[in-house]
Parts: sequence; C-alpha cells; structure tokens
Amino acid sequence: MMIFKFKDLEIFYKYVDNAKNSTLLILHGWGCSHESLFFCSEFIKNFNLLYVDFPPFGNSSKNLQDWTIFTYVHMICSLCEKLKIEKFSVLGHSFGGRVAILLAALNKTKFGNLVLVDSAGIKPKRTFSWYVAVLKYKIRKKLGKDVSSYGSSDYRVLDENMKKVFCNIVNTHLDDFLPQIRAKTLIVFGKEDKTTPIYMAKKLHKGIRNSKLVLLSNAGHFCFDDKRVEFISILRDFLEG
Repeated sequence: MMIFKFKDLEIFYKYVDNAKNSTLLILHGWGCSHESLFFCSEFIKNFNLLYVDFPPFGNSSKNLQDWTIFTYVHMICSLCEKLKIEKFSVLGHSFGGRVAILLAALNKTKFGNLVLVDSAGIKPKRTFSWYVAVLKYKIRKKLGKDVSSYGSSDYRVLDENMKKVFCNIVNTHLDDFLPQIRAKTLIVFGKEDKTTPIYMAKKLHKGIRNSKLVLLSNAGHFCFDDKRVEFISILRDFLEG
C-alpha cells in the first residue's frame, strides 16, 4: 500500500509506471475512491498514471477537520512534489473536477492537459423550491427540531466534521477561475446527468477558452460507466492527439 503523509493524515495513492515522461492524475468523485476510475489503466498507456483516494474516502484517513477545496489542491501538489512529478495532466470526475480546475488555473507552468468528467464547481442555478427548503431547514433547526432528513444524500451520511467540510466545498464556486485555465481541455458530460446538469457543462465550455465539449447520450453522472467504450475512445483520442 502506497501512503503519503499530509497534515498528519495518511493519504493512499497508487502509481502506475508506464515508463513515460508524462503523468496523468486521475481524481475520483465525492464518496468514491480511486477504484471508480482504475479501469483507465487498461487503456491509457501513453502516460504514467497517479490515482489518489481523497480523504475521508477509500483507504485514506477519515478524521480530517477544517479542510477546504484548496486543502485538497495543496495535498495533490505536495504529493506530486514528493514523487518528483514536475508536469502533469489531470482527469477529474465530479468533485475531482473541482480539484482539477484549480490545479489547472493555479499551476500553469506545470500543467499539461485537462479532462473534466461530469465536473462540479460551477455555481448552481437555484429554484424557488430550493429557497423554501433552506428556509424550512433554518426554522426547524432554530426550534431544535430534527433536521436529519434535510440536505443531499452525500451530506446526510457524513459526520459533523465532514458536514462542515462538505458545506465549505459546495459553497466555493470556481466560475472565476475558468478564464485562468490555459490548458487544452476536454469536457465530457452525460446528457442525463442530474447531479451536475448540462448547463454546467456548457458554462465550463464557455469559460475555458481552449476546450472541447462532448455530451454522451443515455448517460448520467457516471457517464464513464454508462458509456464506457465511447468514453474511452473519446479520452484516448484527446490524450493521444
């Protein structure tokens, strides 16, 4: 097991050495682990591959406190420094896309290509019913009533420390970082994605100047599972092109 120590936590990572000069970081979504995207190792041979389990998921430590999205970015940069990876490309799914956006925006000289898959990070459109639900939550909480049924499924399964981390992350919108990205970028979304809807894909495409948008039919938030053959074909064409 490969372990990296960061802020007194153990961070699990897996490095696939294909004896290449370039490395592709593959970053999973919230609630998942490196295993969700490890199938890429069978098909991508032109890069060394670096997988990480974001804490508190997978084999990494569970007891983190006060982390922000920028802490996760710092962790990835520290791991690359430890492994002496001077330049890297990044594939990020969902939450991993948040980290990938910031890596691309803040590390221009060290960055190769960027792949965003059903990526989060864009400020969501709020409906009237959302504001009503938030108001009900605040009233019930102030009255000391049970609010355990409120919030997303991702939020409800977390302990109190991680709920704070989660809220900080989802309320940190990355729209203003998009124009800072210079990397050649591939954006792949499932057309039926309800978690990160298509309007987010289009906003990413508009905000990142050197980007290509691909929408996969009959695919949702895990479009790489729903349309694996098509996804791999598009990914390889982009990375090898």
